[in-house]
Amino acid sequence: MQTDNVMPSDKWSFDDDVTNVFDDMLKRSIPQYETMRSATFDLACEFVQHQTAVIDLGCSRGESLAPFVNKYGAQIKSIGIEVSKPMIEAARGRFDGYIKAGCVEICDMDLRRDFPSMNASVVLSILTLQFTPIEYRLKILERIYNGLMPNGAFLFVEKIIGGSAQIDDLMTKHYYKLKSSNGYSSEQIDRKRMALEGVLVPMTAQWNEEMLKLTGFKQVDCYWRWMNFAGWIAIK
Repeated sequence: MQTDNVMPSDKWSFDDDVTNVFDDMLKRSIPQYETMRSATFDLACEFVQHQTAVIDLGCSRGESLAPFVNKYGAQIKSIGIEVSKPMIEAARGRFDGYIKAGCVEICDMDLRRDFPSMNASVVLSILTLQFTPIEYRLKILERIYNGLMPNGAFLFVEKIIGGSAQIDDLMTKHYYKLKSSNGYSSEQIDRKRMALEGVLVPMTAQWNEEMLKLTGFKQVDCYWRWMNFAGWIAIK
């Protein structure tokens, strides 16, 4: 795993430089990273049905999809959706044998315009919709709901903003403190913050939950939260 020393000078992009250090970047940038990953996988496994699809939206290098591939193999169809060409290449290289065996598919797909048509028992969106313009998010969630089988589950993790400016400032302050404790310099933190402005657009926890319910999900609950990061499970 390569160390993240990326210093963006322009708008954020999931390019070759980011792809090469992405695993390290996530571990150092996402609070309680392993806890969040483990909780997401454990909950999702309660809903996996054989001969259905598990779909990971914004699969990047395949870190969220890999545990399902390892546990279920050919019993399910593991589908990763990605738009970044370097990430697609990395994910296809990672799952090359499984792709050849027909149990994994990594799709080059822009969620603003398309969505996989296979019946899914589980759909994941781990820190993905926050990079999609707000005006597309409700439509994407509707497609997720429609693509899920009855009793299927959607696991949704996002960076969020606080319910007030003061609370948001407090959570942001402690988030940057965490990044500093994980070895990022003040310059790295500032450069990444500026590069992500207008690219990563978070919403409040309440707004995310309301969107899920508007889409049709009747059972929605938060299963993980650390200040300005949260994960929800929504059951169809």
